[in-house]
Amino acid sequence: MSFIHDDFLLSSQAARHIYHSFAANEPMIDYHNHLPPQDIAKDRQFSNLFEIWLEGDHYKWRAMRCNGIPEEFITGKASPRDKFLAWAKTVPHTLRNPLYHWTHLELKRYFDIDELLNEQTAPAIWDKTESMLAQKNMSARAILKKFQVRALCTTDDPTDDLSHHQKCAVDHFEVGVYPTFRPDKSLAVHLPEAWNAWIDKLSAASGLDVKNYATLLEALTQRHDFFHSVGGRLSDHGLNYCHASFVSDTEAERIFAKARSGTAATLQEQDQFASNIMLHVGRLNAAKGWTMQLHLGPVRNNNSRLARQIGADVGCDSIGDWPQAETLSRFLDRLDTENALPKTVLYNVNPSANYVFGTMAGNFADGTTPGKVQFGSGWWFVDQKEGMEWQINALSNLGLLSRFIGMLTDSRSFMSFPRHEYFRRTLCNLLGTDIESGAIPNDDTVIGPMVRNICYGNAKAYLGLTHS
Repeated sequence: MSFIHDDFLLSSQAARHIYHSFAANEPMIDYHNHLPPQDIAKDRQFSNLFEIWLEGDHYKWRAMRCNGIPEEFITGKASPRDKFLAWAKTVPHTLRNPLYHWTHLELKRYFDIDELLNEQTAPAIWDKTESMLAQKNMSARAILKKFQVRALCTTDDPTDDLSHHQKCAVDHFEVGVYPTFRPDKSLAVHLPEAWNAWIDKLSAASGLDVKNYATLLEALTQRHDFFHSVGGRLSDHGLNYCHASFVSDTEAERIFAKARSGTAATLQEQDQFASNIMLHVGRLNAAKGWTMQLHLGPVRNNNSRLARQIGADVGCDSIGDWPQAETLSRFLDRLDTENALPKTVLYNVNPSANYVFGTMAGNFADGTTPGKVQFGSGWWFVDQKEGMEWQINALSNLGLLSRFIGMLTDSRSFMSFPRHEYFRRTLCNLLGTDIESGAIPNDDTVIGPMVRNICYGNAKAYLGLTHS
């Protein structure tokens, strides 16, 4: 039997029945990823496995460094084929790392390759996939249709012109390709050089002279409106912790002026300024019926040498131990008090805080939207089997698993859509184990609708994306 087979990760008859009957054939809504929208607009045809698989995948880069691979073969000047061979050399060493599962699941689902990837099999796999990738049914758009992706949401800066999303709409592409509003750069008043350059870009994009705090809010509102006109229905925020040190507009203006003059805000001032900007975006989201995504807890760019040499998002981030509960509570409560709390998804990168996030989500149910505040799927370092199980168990114990909006890829690679399958198999295996032990009823009328909804239906109802 091949490693990736029909019952991969399904350890009981009940799990196999649930997966094949209710999960396997459900469509996908990939509501958070980092795919380049230009690749979809241009219907990119990938030349080789490096382009589609390794080009921007910092998960693989991190593993290769841990395996002693020189940077030349990771992000350096080595040829695409040599970089792939270096990855293939690393794969056997990833055993018990989720990369081992993902690698072989992806090779199977995209190319029907059953062989294990290693130094010996790599050259033939490179040649076989190169010829297959040249076929039209392996273009970016064809891949989305192959995996039954009904809608996907990319991650976009407020200054982006969204022309690629518009191109997909003009083409009447049957998969909805939507922008997600990510205004993280607006918060960085403690880094005035980069922040001022971004403010200038925002001025150009909005057509407004962003000369003070009030016009910054006006410009963000204008861009939020524009994203909405192109189909955007989500914002996204990558933060160490939720900012909740609210100040007056007068104080926010003082901090704006300080940073605009080129003087770095203190960390306390940055927290205060960010708190007010986040409130503003939360209010905009609520007014338009959007969903706010809060990705909380990482420590980014730990390796300053590589950050200087290569840049951000290259595989040098880790789990942080930031305090989360009090600031998250204050931020959500402030919006709730104003009747301006949007639908919100809380993503936690530190599994030790799972119960904090799981209990926080239940505090702000208001009888309007099922699962209004979501404890989101396992993220980043915990988007693997064990981390998914931890998240599902915490959500089940503390909230309503049946209202969970399910998985996403959070990926920069068009080879990552089987992560939805990986999640669905993990979910069904957990439920199957419960059935076999008698912890939940063996009743398809109870289990079936819940599984289908977690895979697809809940996200469709919750997010309100027009193509979903």
